[in-house]
Amino acid sequence: MGDFRLSRRFVLTGSSGVFGVAVLNTVTGCSSDPASPSPSRAASATPSAGAGNVVTGDWQRVNLSFVSVYLLVRGSEVAIVDTGTSSSPADIEAGLKAAGSGWDAVKHVIVTHRHQDHAGGLAGVAPAISGTIYTGDGEVEAITASKPLKGLKDGDEIFGLRIVATPGHTPGHISIFEPATGVLVTGDALNNMGQLTGANPQYTTDMVAAAASVKKLATLDVKAILPGHGEPLTTGAKEALQQLAATL
Repeated sequence: MGDFRLSRRFVLTGSSGVFGVAVLNTVTGCSSDPASPSPSRAASATPSAGAGNVVTGDWQRVNLSFVSVYLLVRGSEVAIVDTGTSSSPADIEAGLKAAGSGWDAVKHVIVTHRHQDHAGGLAGVAPAISGTIYTGDGEVEAITASKPLKGLKDGDEIFGLRIVATPGHTPGHISIFEPATGVLVTGDALNNMGQLTGANPQYTTDMVAAAASVKKLATLDVKAILPGHGEPLTTGAKEALQQLAATL
């Protein structure tokens, strides 16, 4: 699938106000090669509040072409979900700057699972932050980092985010759900490259468990799906997820 130009902003209305998803980089595509060069960086679009509305949260995507990192900006604090590969920290830093922030604001880093296109950037991210690094209980021993990793279990909450255990792609894979906005960050439990699908069988440890995890995610009140691979799904996300679950 070739690269193409993309520049857009999404503003969703959640239960707590206006919610924005901004695409930070304008080149997108798919690649199975983590050594693929990083795309050019571009300034983010900042969601603006309309009359009577308050911007309560901003999810921003750092698009690395073959995989995405997501930034959750809440006031003066930032949570990073996944870290890309070893070459990704410079792009994450550019994303933070585009969001008007920096490494010192990062209080939480959540890694969805052990694979190097999601956890590989920890080598550069960990020394740059003072916050806590989290992953699923079942992934802690499988991920190497220069700082201790804190294990999370199903139902744990951090920074207004609920941890959802979604084993299958890897044994300890987790997804992240924000009840206040309906945003679901799925790592590799879901993909959206042309259409919404579950975990890629080629890289998945247990497809039976992965299918059960998709069905579990489909019970959530989802308004937007932010996958590790492919485009954010911001329209009809709940319906698409329920339709996918019904086929498994």
